[in-house]
Amino acid sequence: MASGNLTRVTEFILMGVSDHPELQIPLFFVFLLIYGLTMAGNLGIITLTSVDSQLQTPMYFFLRHLAIINLGDSTVIAPKMLVNFLVTKKTVSYYGCAAQLGGFLVFIVGEIFMLAAMAYDRYVAICSPLLYMAVVSPQVCILLVSLTYLYSLTTALTVSSCVFSMSYCSSNVINHFYCDTVPLLALSCSDTYIPETAVFISAGTNLFFSMIIVLTSYFNIVLAILRIRSSEGRRKAFSTCASHMTAVTVFYGTILFMYLQPRTNHSLDTDKMASVFYTLVIPMLNPLIYSLRNRDVKDAFKRFLSNPCQSFKLM
Repeated sequence: MASGNLTRVTEFILMGVSDHPELQIPLFFVFLLIYGLTMAGNLGIITLTSVDSQLQTPMYFFLRHLAIINLGDSTVIAPKMLVNFLVTKKTVSYYGCAAQLGGFLVFIVGEIFMLAAMAYDRYVAICSPLLYMAVVSPQVCILLVSLTYLYSLTTALTVSSCVFSMSYCSSNVINHFYCDTVPLLALSCSDTYIPETAVFISAGTNLFFSMIIVLTSYFNIVLAILRIRSSEGRRKAFSTCASHMTAVTVFYGTILFMYLQPRTNHSLDTDKMASVFYTLVIPMLNPLIYSLRNRDVKDAFKRFLSNPCQSFKLM
């Protein structure tokens, strides 16, 4: 649509992970495998934590919602990405791009605060075990998860509205494999100060408060474990939070690598590689982290395989 001498953008072109034609088919199969494993792993966690009677605890309630978030995050990104490996014209409509950005923000912010809620859960379990079921009651679990979803939805609507309130004129090539804030801001032909400020404040605030919750929780967890006299007691206490600690380290390590690198070394290509990790690889790894290091989940999986009908009767 024409507006004076400017042409309003009605669609965007995604450059993808790589612009080398010979890599498109191999990359398609690599990311198809990643997405398939992500779907299988997270659906498995959701199913087991829903139907197994021994996994009806706050920890597995939060784990189920983390799996839902991981599944959503990958599904917002991967299908369009996979299609673009197979087509010559890698386009996405203006409103499709806005929807993808909004969906991505819902799930990435949701993951940040779900991991924080899980850290609080582990803190109460280890530091106040006798009060655990009273403090982290079903009502508190539902409240924390509901607030996480509500806040992430509000953040996504606010930030994506700011980004798409700008004008996009002639340039429409996004140097990324999905619609993200930074490459979109780089394309705008209008003043980006307010949207850039909104994105920066939102990202900084979310990371700061979630990391404060996680670090405070684990600081107290470490102190509580050190006060345990027996080595067996310390090992058992540590094992209850080892999976979550691994997931938190991988997720926040990737995010901090992306946002704290010097601006002189910063590039959209570096962002792209980090984004592959936290939008596609981490959602695939989380089910493995929580199942391979967790005896309860492995036992539930064995029970499910031996008698799936009985498991569904427990629902």
